[in-house]
Amino acid sequence: QKTARARVEIAADEAFTNIVCDSGEAEGIDALCYCPDIKPEDGVRYYWRVSVWDDAGDHARSDAAFFETAVTMDHASWITVPGSFETADTGDAAEGDSRAGCGGTPELCGMKRETHPVFFKKITVEKEIRRARLYISGLGLYEAYINGVKTGEEYLTPYNNDYNLWIQYQTYDVTGQLGEGENVIGVMLGNGWYKGRFGFVDQMDQLYGDRFLLICELHLTYADGRTQIVCSDESWRCAPSPALSGSLYDGEVWDARREGDHAAYLTGGLSDGMPAVCCDAPRGRLTPRLSLPVKRMETVKPAALIRTPAGEDVLDFGQNMTGWVEFECDEPEGKLIRFWFGEILQDGNFYNENLRTARQEFCYISGGKPAHVRPHFTFYGFRYVKVEGITHMDLTHFTGCVLYSEMEQTRMIRTSNPMVNRLFLNALWGQKGNFLDTPTDCPQRDERMGWTGDAQVFSATASLNMETPAFFRKYLYDMRLEQETLSGGVPHVVPDVLGQINRILYAGEEASDNIAVSSACNSCAWGDAATIIPWNIYQAYGDRTMLKEQYANMKGWTDHIRAVDVEKCGGRYLWTDGFHFADWLALDNYHSGSSFGATDPYYVASVFYYYSASLTAKAARVLDQAADAVYYEELAGHIKEAIQTEYFTATGRIAVPTQTAMVLALYFDLAKEEFRERLTQDLLQKLKDEEMHLTTGFVGTPFLCPALSECGLSEAAYTLLLNEDYPGWLYEIAMGATTIWERWNSVLADGRISDTGMNSLNHYSYGSIAEWMYRYMCGLKGCEDAPGYGHFQIKPYVDARLTWAEMEYLSVRGQIRSGWKQTKTGYCFQVEVPFDADAEFVFTADYTNVRLNGAPVDAGGAGSRIRLKKGCYEILADV
Repeated sequence: QKTARARVEIAADEAFTNIVCDSGEAEGIDALCYCPDIKPEDGVRYYWRVSVWDDAGDHARSDAAFFETAVTMDHASWITVPGSFETADTGDAAEGDSRAGCGGTPELCGMKRETHPVFFKKITVEKEIRRARLYISGLGLYEAYINGVKTGEEYLTPYNNDYNLWIQYQTYDVTGQLGEGENVIGVMLGNGWYKGRFGFVDQMDQLYGDRFLLICELHLTYADGRTQIVCSDESWRCAPSPALSGSLYDGEVWDARREGDHAAYLTGGLSDGMPAVCCDAPRGRLTPRLSLPVKRMETVKPAALIRTPAGEDVLDFGQNMTGWVEFECDEPEGKLIRFWFGEILQDGNFYNENLRTARQEFCYISGGKPAHVRPHFTFYGFRYVKVEGITHMDLTHFTGCVLYSEMEQTRMIRTSNPMVNRLFLNALWGQKGNFLDTPTDCPQRDERMGWTGDAQVFSATASLNMETPAFFRKYLYDMRLEQETLSGGVPHVVPDVLGQINRILYAGEEASDNIAVSSACNSCAWGDAATIIPWNIYQAYGDRTMLKEQYANMKGWTDHIRAVDVEKCGGRYLWTDGFHFADWLALDNYHSGSSFGATDPYYVASVFYYYSASLTAKAARVLDQAADAVYYEELAGHIKEAIQTEYFTATGRIAVPTQTAMVLALYFDLAKEEFRERLTQDLLQKLKDEEMHLTTGFVGTPFLCPALSECGLSEAAYTLLLNEDYPGWLYEIAMGATTIWERWNSVLADGRISDTGMNSLNHYSYGSIAEWMYRYMCGLKGCEDAPGYGHFQIKPYVDARLTWAEMEYLSVRGQIRSGWKQTKTGYCFQVEVPFDADAEFVFTADYTNVRLNGAPVDAGGAGSRIRLKKGCYEILADV
């Protein structure tokens, strides 16, 4: 069945007596993206529901849902602490601290001491409240409290942006937290991305600003309809919080001896403090949130307590994760409890040297009372935690809290091979660990930035694993704002932290802007995130409105490359200028020891020039931009011809003889048709030369197995997947990895970590192999003309080395399942097609005696197809 007609209603009340927009019962309403004809008012809750009639005559109406619109926040002032605000004396040194105490020296557990403030204000609620909303932003990071109780379930707000360009505010429903009479609003601030150490320069701790800032409005609607607004202004007070030090890289120092006063400020027991000061607004414009909430999405209990050969107490959580550890503490007043976070043991001992300068510590000074303890303004990447200062180690007292952006998991892949299953989970855990507001490269060392290359490589896989459109919408919005400052160029990282660092380092120099641009943006495959991610998201979810939003990203980047081509490369339709990461961390640069692969970077750049032009042309067609479509199609054609002329001989031999170069030529169909078979065989020979092992890096690896399967070499793709020795995906599984590594040999066969300069054990890019598992092993392939899986293929490539494989994917249209298993005579394939979709089952080899749900069908030859409508199917076939 499919949708025949639909109706969308929007009302100002839950009973739908005041309908403000009604589409009427109409054909052609797109279930994936419908834009109602409504101009909503600020700060209003609207209710909506959908009715659907299918082509069989059945009808259903959804339950009501709601959305609330933003406000302008034009009543409040930005406030900060006064100039005389200084660290209060914490008294005696912490027991067990060998450096004169966390409370008594400028250095706190090795971290820079800086007073973190709490702002507070008493308010009077005059009568019964019908509705209360808190609109708030705080810089660096903030946590809001009403009457001493934290508001909302989010952490690390207001999230990670280029604060020169925009600053998000969040909205909280606090109706249930307020009562008649006296109440207290409190806001605690800490360091984060806005201020606090972040980036590659150790001492740079004021990246966007040097002051803690707060703005908020509390909107009260009383039962009688009267409204009241409480704003941040000079009537607020401020005082030191128990946070003595903190940053995202280094961790946090929390002095529980201060918690008594702190709690009193938050609940109205103390009101002295110091007066807050109104101040100028920060540079970026205040904007309603786009970021998904970062929440405590999962919890993990320790798997073991290890007493190491060095005499350390180390908690093993059994899984590399991102977040923090919460624990129960009952230690004497002044006792120092200290945690160190790391990813791996060495010689059985705790190890964290691969973190570079990031300390990744949590120091807690006991207040002498039983307490449940957690960090506030930091996060850690870890599996192992070294603990000092706790008298009795009880595993039940510790909980690993996994933080990431709130996204529904939509997937599962299982096979007969436990190592392959673990590989899939590693890719999934890598996504959890790095999708914390921004798609970061890693969550643990002194980096944690939104590298564009990693994001584009993994974007298709990410959108199969989780529901990602809102997450990537925010990231691409960040990117577009950066592009507007760079004439369409794309920074290596988004938000553009590296550019901001360069602007600070070279401030005042005449060439500062050029220095920032040349050193921190516009690498091929990294910048192409501007075209690849929007197209991947459109294919996964079918939302034309989002593609329309992101079309500026796509055009801006492709036009930027074209300008470089014309101005610096002779207008030859090749990209042969500038710095490029290209096939980063490939293994084929055998003798140099370099992180750069052997594939000519300008060949890679030209291929991605072609890819971006092609994707921009496709987007233009979808969006009915006919003139643009023709222009970019012609541009792509010229680039392809130029690549063929420059990089292929007259007999079809590729002039860049690496696995990656061949893979890109095959995947993007760049070789002339008469030379494609030669190129395929040359690639196969390259693999044989390496004893069927890969040498590809960031650029080649995502396309390697897909290219092999498309060229009839699926057996080779399975061999690469199943290799258990180095280099290969299952090598790290054999070595005990629980997330994807940055390098193929991040850990050597003897268990030693291979490099401390750049070596993360939670780096999701190579987890893109999971996309091949979805698309080829299990066979799910979408159709460009029916995005969001309105029409799709199930085209599985089986291999005798697995006895079964299956996938489940909750698409925007509903559940899709595909699986296969060996039988005595052949294979049994199982398929589920959701409502409002249809599919084709495509055979990839020759089969006989094919039965569909028990009935014989005339199909089975390689390439033959069976059309499937909504329903569940079993296909039996003999070989």
